[in-house]
Amino acid sequence: MTYETTKTIAAICGALLLGTAAHAATPEEAAQLKATLTPLGGERAGNKDGTIPAWDGGFTKAMPGFANGGKRGDPFASEKPLYTITAKNAAQYADKLSDGVKEMLRKYPDTYRLDIYPTHRTAAAPQWVYDNTARNAVNGKLNGQTPEGIYGGIPFPIPKSGAEAMWNHSLRWRGTDWHADFRGIQVTADGKPVVTVDGRGDFQMPYYSKDGDAAAFNGEYWLIRLVNAGPPIRAGEAILGRENLKAEKSQAWVYLTGQRRVRKLPVACCDTPTPATAGIMSFDEVDVFTGRLDRFDWKLVGKKEMYIPYNANKMLQPKIADLLGKNHLNPDYIRWELHRVWVVEASLAPGKRHQAPKGRYYLDEDTWTAVLGDRWDANGQLWKTMFANPIVMPDLPATAPPQQFGFYDLVSGAWYVNGVMNEKAEQYKVMPRYGNTVFTPEAMAGEGQR
Repeated sequence: MTYETTKTIAAICGALLLGTAAHAATPEEAAQLKATLTPLGGERAGNKDGTIPAWDGGFTKAMPGFANGGKRGDPFASEKPLYTITAKNAAQYADKLSDGVKEMLRKYPDTYRLDIYPTHRTAAAPQWVYDNTARNAVNGKLNGQTPEGIYGGIPFPIPKSGAEAMWNHSLRWRGTDWHADFRGIQVTADGKPVVTVDGRGDFQMPYYSKDGDAAAFNGEYWLIRLVNAGPPIRAGEAILGRENLKAEKSQAWVYLTGQRRVRKLPVACCDTPTPATAGIMSFDEVDVFTGRLDRFDWKLVGKKEMYIPYNANKMLQPKIADLLGKNHLNPDYIRWELHRVWVVEASLAPGKRHQAPKGRYYLDEDTWTAVLGDRWDANGQLWKTMFANPIVMPDLPATAPPQQFGFYDLVSGAWYVNGVMNEKAEQYKVMPRYGNTVFTPEAMAGEGQR
């Protein structure tokens, strides 16, 4: 499908679905998940130019010497860039670049570049996730902006609205239970790196409990407990979050060492700064976008070919000092590939307020990860460009960014990267099922004290 074709389809479907609760796909449409579409909803075929290959099942081969929780190698380490996009030749590729990327090339013409590598469609998931996705395709629906009738897979693999596509991102496959040690680093406008978070994180997606009961699912789809080991002034602090399909039921708590008590956050959404990044990012900028959708109206623009960060294991290999540039991540370690993405635009809903009233998001067709996002401020100025770096993890299997996200502030020149696992002995570690008491305020208080 071409970009213009999918724009037309999306516009027609959006008009038909406006203000109604509708099924995402007919049984005939859902059958395409076993024919022309991948089990998660991407197009199986490659593109006409041969620059995007057909999906062949994804990357599921374990890397030699890998141990659960250990450093992840780069399965494509021997590959060289096909070509490089710089400020000098950006116009040649402009139709496949986001506004934020184009602005970064303009703003930092001497240092920012995109090394374009061969495209590998590594996305994969367990068969039970595929089976659940097929069921969701015919059973899932949106009641307003709240999904219903879904469990254990991509909720709307054949999306017909922007909200459905964004729920696919929020409920994308990235494992069920995992632990990660990582740093969050802000780089000031003058190029000084400042560690804001040095954390131990536990994560769970109850939505993807393999042996769970869909009928008993209470809507809590993503749980996080993050305890800071540093920097020293933040050592012992902790945050706990429980995201719910029904936005009003999402909750978050913080433990502050100076107060020696757990406090529930009155507002844990949207453009409120999140303690998980020391307030550098807002709640809904985590993972490019996280949380409630009701601040915006969402438009499914269509699908197009874009250069996006992908198969980013290369960025896990260097020392942190080598990974960080003055104004951006070191391009030597960032892998870009050509992929098809869904384009979703967000505009402020009537009666709502937000620091960034306009946004645009680019969702990889194979994983549903929002790999890039741009936000405009109230003056209509392009303000932030956000990124995520999907990593090949055949042990799950999945291609997903385990807390690998960040942004460039195009106005101030400062930037931030989260999920820096380099120099950590333990990275993304697949865990057995966490107990019901792990993601509770009481458990967080017990681990966060100093």
